[in-house]
Amino acid sequence: MNVLYLERLAELRGAAPQRSLDARALAALAANPGCRRRALLDAAGVDKAAVASRLGRPAPFGQSPFAISRGNLFEARLKEDGFAALLGPLRARFGLPPEGGPAPVVPDLLRRATPAVRVERTREVLARAAAEEQAWTLLDHPMLRLTVAGGPAYLEPDLLVVHGGRCTVVEIKSFPVLDGTADPAKVGAAARQAAVYVLALQETAAELAGVPASADPYTVQELPGSPESSVLLACPKDFSNRPTVSVVDVRRELATTRRQLARLTRVEELLAALPPGTTFDLAVDDSGAPTRPTEELAAAVETVEAAYSPDCISACELGFHCREQARCAGAVEQLGRGVRGELGAIGTVDEALAAAAGAAGEDVEADAARRLEYAAALRAEALTGAAE
Repeated sequence: MNVLYLERLAELRGAAPQRSLDARALAALAANPGCRRRALLDAAGVDKAAVASRLGRPAPFGQSPFAISRGNLFEARLKEDGFAALLGPLRARFGLPPEGGPAPVVPDLLRRATPAVRVERTREVLARAAAEEQAWTLLDHPMLRLTVAGGPAYLEPDLLVVHGGRCTVVEIKSFPVLDGTADPAKVGAAARQAAVYVLALQETAAELAGVPASADPYTVQELPGSPESSVLLACPKDFSNRPTVSVVDVRRELATTRRQLARLTRVEELLAALPPGTTFDLAVDDSGAPTRPTEELAAAVETVEAAYSPDCISACELGFHCREQARCAGAVEQLGRGVRGELGAIGTVDEALAAAAGAAGEDVEADAARRLEYAAALRAEALTGAAE
């Protein structure tokens, strides 16, 4: 992406600090690749939560402070005494690092530097660690770069284990594993997040080797520093702070994430479609309070097409705003992706009701209209039978 596009993205953001894309946001973006609104605002680093609040529809989105504090405490516990609490489960399950062998190397990854500097430092350390196949190296919060819709996204895994020329992502989560079982929904979310890290590491290893990354997630590239397709999930065991490590295969999540991110419209195209002068700047005053008129901000947001579905409520800060727009327009998207797909060219609830009543317009697909009319007849028959 050239300098002009970066400057335009900065104009969209205004004076507010840039919000970096993380793996959680990328996983959510990959789940809804058709949403141009989220793709553009995320590329520009716009604070979507602040925009939603200014529009009058804030979303109770994100982790609770208690969950964040608990997660930080558990991660700090694992890193005490040179990751002693984590080395035990790793050694028991995988034989690494060997009992009595040299301690793992934990290089300095310049945590206080800028993301671009940290990325280069991580690449340098990863290349060196991969070349020393007999040594164990732990990369504590490395910084990775992944190209998304033509722009860079900076990602920070919890931990990487490098040995034998390969690396493995370690995802540290604070939800417990009770009697060997964890919440499937939380494990699935962790797998989708880890798949983004694996994808970034595949891109990094290919760049270091000077070869293109394989588009097939089931193909194992024998490149220095290539990631394993299985990640390690470290969670508290039962109700203690002792960790237990599980292996999670993320090939399915990796394939889905790769396919969905590839469908994202490039940022340059999104910028080119914007009316001149469009900006999402909140124009804060000296106290940090936004001063931009709500109507003006709403008009700017509406210049970018959204692809709303009910899932957005739990995945995007603008979900409540987009839901209200869909309701006001009577759009069938508010009923879910499944319904949207079944209705074909029918775009509104009123059109669907008209088709069910046998009064479909000329531009409505005949097959969709017949299905709706038949469903309405079945419903009427069922209600009549219940009344009798």
